[in-house]
Amino acid sequence: MTNSTDLLGQLRREWRRLGSSSDARVALALLVDRHDDLGLEQLSDLTDVVAALEAHSGRNVLERAAIVRALLEESRHPLLRRTLLQTMLPGIVSVCRQLRFGDGIIRDPSETVAMAVSFASELLVDWAGQSRQFAAPDILSALRGRLRRWLLKEKEATRSVSAYDQNNEPAMATSPLETRLNSYRGSQYDRLARLTYARVFEGRSLRELARDDHSAPSSLQAELQHFAIRFLI
Repeated sequence: MTNSTDLLGQLRREWRRLGSSSDARVALALLVDRHDDLGLEQLSDLTDVVAALEAHSGRNVLERAAIVRALLEESRHPLLRRTLLQTMLPGIVSVCRQLRFGDGIIRDPSETVAMAVSFASELLVDWAGQSRQFAAPDILSALRGRLRRWLLKEKEATRSVSAYDQNNEPAMATSPLETRLNSYRGSQYDRLARLTYARVFEGRSLRELARDDHSAPSSLQAELQHFAIRFLI
């Protein structure tokens, strides 16, 4: 699995390309035109915007907060939304650190970081166009809530999987769960539905399923947990 350092490095490498592109310069012009009070006229592209939001940029806290507020207001534009995500990365990692990267629940801290980035991206889409005076703290607070709820669900799912591991007796043949699983047959989730059915109703071990699926037991377990949390619980 990609570790958190690799994930963040990948995002930064991607940003160097996106943030300095011709499209980024067009997006910056849009931002400057709609928020001409922010003093962004001398910036060349969106990488400069991210640099302007760093603590050592020379801009004070209120000036940086005003830029973040404007980015959220304009974040229906994909590149401006990506700019906001990029500048939020240190805060996203800080939220993960506050929750101990899911220690005791998630085996690999990088999985927690990846989920946090995903949740943050969803938040920026949901909140696009809003005007918030304290946009960054508000986003991180909402992210912390979403990530905490995910960790609690993961903890409960781990307990359920542990129970299955201890008891490989097949479940009852007819149940609401079986109906739900059958509804995903033939869809893009067909593989996970079949594997979940085999695990729960046929009592097949995780190791056996992983061998037949040509996957690692740990990664298959994570996939089944995510599928259960998203579609079955």
